[in-house]
Amino acid sequence: MVLLCTAFIAALTLVTVNYTALLARYPVSLASLLVEQSFLPRIAVSLLCGAGLALAGLLFQQVLQNPLAEPGTLGVAAGANLAMSAALVFAPGLLVIGLPLLALIGSMVAILILMALTAGRRFAPLSVILVGMVLSLYGNALNTLLVLFNHDYLSDLFSWQAGTLTQSGWSSSLVLAVTLACALIASLLLVRPLTVLGLSEQNARALGLATVQVRFLALGVAVFLSAMITSQVGIISFIGLAAPAMVKACGLRRFPPQLIASMLTGATLLLLVDQLALRCSPAAGDIPSGAVTALLSAPLLLILLMRQRATHLPTGQTRLSATPRFNTPQLGILLLLLLLILPASLWFNRTPPGAITSQLLVWRWPRISGALCAGMMLACAGVLIQRLTGNAMASPELTGISSGAALAVLLTVLFTSWPLTFMLPAAVVGSLVAMLLLFLFGARGGFNPQKMVLIGLSLTSLASALNMILMLSGDPRALMLLNWSTGSTANIDASMAIGAMVAAMVLCPLALMMQRWLTLLGLGQPTAQSLGIALRRTNLLILLLTALLTAAGTLLVGPLSFIGLLAPQCAKAMGANLLRHQLCAAALMGGLLMVLADWLGRNIAWPWPISAGLLTAFIGAPWFLWQLRRTSG
Repeated sequence: MVLLCTAFIAALTLVTVNYTALLARYPVSLASLLVEQSFLPRIAVSLLCGAGLALAGLLFQQVLQNPLAEPGTLGVAAGANLAMSAALVFAPGLLVIGLPLLALIGSMVAILILMALTAGRRFAPLSVILVGMVLSLYGNALNTLLVLFNHDYLSDLFSWQAGTLTQSGWSSSLVLAVTLACALIASLLLVRPLTVLGLSEQNARALGLATVQVRFLALGVAVFLSAMITSQVGIISFIGLAAPAMVKACGLRRFPPQLIASMLTGATLLLLVDQLALRCSPAAGDIPSGAVTALLSAPLLLILLMRQRATHLPTGQTRLSATPRFNTPQLGILLLLLLLILPASLWFNRTPPGAITSQLLVWRWPRISGALCAGMMLACAGVLIQRLTGNAMASPELTGISSGAALAVLLTVLFTSWPLTFMLPAAVVGSLVAMLLLFLFGARGGFNPQKMVLIGLSLTSLASALNMILMLSGDPRALMLLNWSTGSTANIDASMAIGAMVAAMVLCPLALMMQRWLTLLGLGQPTAQSLGIALRRTNLLILLLTALLTAAGTLLVGPLSFIGLLAPQCAKAMGANLLRHQLCAAALMGGLLMVLADWLGRNIAWPWPISAGLLTAFIGAPWFLWQLRRTSG
């Protein structure tokens, strides 16, 4: 309670400070106009959005019995965001029905996909959040691709979608006020059924409650409220997660008091964050509030994850007996395919009229070599991390190791003037820090597979938020870093390609040398220790090699390639169960996929390139969701 009062006082103080600064900066007539048409509407929108997001988060949490649920972690906001961007690009005629309706359609599609994928697990809390965050990641990747293809057209939309509360009138305030009033009335009508539903599914049915109808109505209210807020101000995370958590931490256990207290807390928190962003901006609105709340949401999610009871996630190990046996001819076929696609990617491309092939080859071979080496290194890193954690769903991309490397590179670019030669050490340090956090939090959660993936996705969200702030800062390096973060190979030159080949030739064979250690560790750490394995030294060396492989691969193709997930799974599907077989097959498969993605990215939408990392992410995210669905039940 003291924290809430402090936040309220701080918000009022910042409002006063910003109001005084506005009056001092402009002439009286202009200042009065800005206060009436911008400053006061911004405060109203902050309060309304904060209350609405807190209400939506509480409804999601009550219906799903999941303290981690909110529009951002369920993919609802990303679905609304993507629907509006897609309509602007592909079907501008749909704008006549209005952005709110488009956002509602996108949100409904996202929540239906979420429910369909998690129904087999009885909507287990960690499964719901895991699928929701992957849907958010996938939706944001698609939205980024639309921005890259239509940068001039969607640059303003991208800024707005980042969660800016800048206003130029009272229209948004009126829309949000009516929306919040309707949602609040509907929520109050559902208070008693939702209170009964909070007891348990079995008790609620025993008391005669139509649980399916109640869940449907409450989810409809929450999705409607989330979509309307997203359509007016863009994606704002953290509030729907933090406000209910703070209210429950204050000791409120009954749903009716939680509802009112969460709305008040959410309004206060968003007003505080927005006024702080306004105060820290060089000009009003330069730092979107949504980007600031995204930075805050990752640490809060990590804290809440430590308090969440885990459910078991099958790792797919029991299915190994159904897979075919792996043999040398299969490895030869993969090698032959790779040898065929390399010259095809080098020579068979769409080119402008009159282009000189020899000059184009000088530009093509470095990016093809870089894509090949990055795919091989990320694939090997994926095999190592899956074997070490015993989690078939783990990968450098999903466990946050790639994001740790990307985050370190972003911070190095932002705050230093170091040359490119320092990027690899920075990426290695970032990967090691991410792995340290992963195993630190994982140890507290019993190394539960779902929880470890969620920790990685939290780190990914943190890196994405910093990237968003950089994109909106006006820094000339922003677009280059955005291209890199989405997996573009266009900036790989000859020196980087040679360095990548040296790294792959050194690091990938080292992974084969870990075979005995990983095989024994797979029997369990006590058994491995009894067989003479020095656990601390062995784990440290494996983690260090994984970090080096991930950092080198991430520097080349960004953090979102999903090769570290796809390639080991493809190798295992071919029957490569022994570590040496899986490493060799995964390395060839990873290189093959990345070279193929790079070639497709250069040709399918020529003359506009598509990042290879995005293309593989479009395959990797659905693959992950399919794997999760396949192992359910």
